[in-house]
Amino acid sequence: MKKIGVIGSGSMGSGIAQVAATAGHEVILFDTNPEALTKASAKLQKILNRLVEKERITDAEAKAIFGRIYFVDNLSAYKECGLVIEAIIENLDIKKSVFQKVEAIVPKDCILASNTSSLSIASIAAACERSDQVIGIHFFNPAPLMKLVEIIPAIQTSDATLKRAQDMIDSWGKLTVLAKDTPGFIVNRVARPFYGEALRIYEEGIADPATIDWVITELGGFRMGPFTLMDYIGNDVNYTVTETVFKAFYFDPRYKPAFTQKRLSEAGYLGRKSGRGYYSYAEGAEKPAPNKDKDLGNQILWRILVMLINEAADAVHLNIASKEDIDLAMTKGVNYPKGLLQWADEKGINKCVKALDKLYDEYHEDRYRCSPLLRKMKKAKQTFF
Repeated sequence: MKKIGVIGSGSMGSGIAQVAATAGHEVILFDTNPEALTKASAKLQKILNRLVEKERITDAEAKAIFGRIYFVDNLSAYKECGLVIEAIIENLDIKKSVFQKVEAIVPKDCILASNTSSLSIASIAAACERSDQVIGIHFFNPAPLMKLVEIIPAIQTSDATLKRAQDMIDSWGKLTVLAKDTPGFIVNRVARPFYGEALRIYEEGIADPATIDWVITELGGFRMGPFTLMDYIGNDVNYTVTETVFKAFYFDPRYKPAFTQKRLSEAGYLGRKSGRGYYSYAEGAEKPAPNKDKDLGNQILWRILVMLINEAADAVHLNIASKEDIDLAMTKGVNYPKGLLQWADEKGINKCVKALDKLYDEYHEDRYRCSPLLRKMKKAKQTFF
């Protein structure tokens, strides 16, 4: 697998190309838009120059990395690639079409991977004749900085393909976790309450975004509050992912999107990129002051945290991933201050079950149902670790 193909020259595709080239591979970066390729080339050159300035790499290393990346607008350049990673728009039909075209060009033993964050790998694999060589390889943005990569075998994926793919990404210095091919995989599934429950607390008038963000960062130790993070990601993007997961889980109330975020998206209040979201990003705009009532803060933190713990526990219960990989995914994929299952052990399984039951008794919504695994563990007086 000396030659690696990457489809799509956006920030994710370019980042993956940089990672592979840094690991010593020749990388063929494809895009249908020549202008996008020109932008990607200039941006990558700028990133490498910055790394040289910071003395992370030498000038010779930067030139060598850049020299190993070939910017192309013709898929025929993939005829010698051993691994091709697709990083394009989250549209299943478009992905299927691209995979069919690429499969006809690449060598017979080439692995075809999708960087999708939420779409079915089985559906993508079904579009290919050699479906046993299709797999999900989900990087996190920015790919060169984020250590975590989710590896998602489809039901068609062979054990040999899984091993080759995981070994390759491990050799690039990444931390790989294995996830079942279900909506959102590990991180985008388990992290839903971080946004969803924060939005619910806001919609109920319990606290404003500034207060909830203060609670999560100052009392919870997270790097960024949910509203700041949604504004950073883009409310349109975050809402679409939430809606996709909600539909994919047959409208399970646990993943229900919030009208607040939908209305912000419709109004064009997308966050940083539009200059306004939950906060104003206009020049000179001041962020609202939070309410620093610690009693209120601890109630808010525990409500969001116990919902995250419940989601992580359910992922173990449904064999989405191992408990070790789930905690690794949340600490390395989205920079949580500690693993959610480790947090559950520290808080006490009994306390988690009681909190969830209290929420369910109050709201009578399936959203707050306690994971069967937590109930079993409470009865057996078990811990995750």
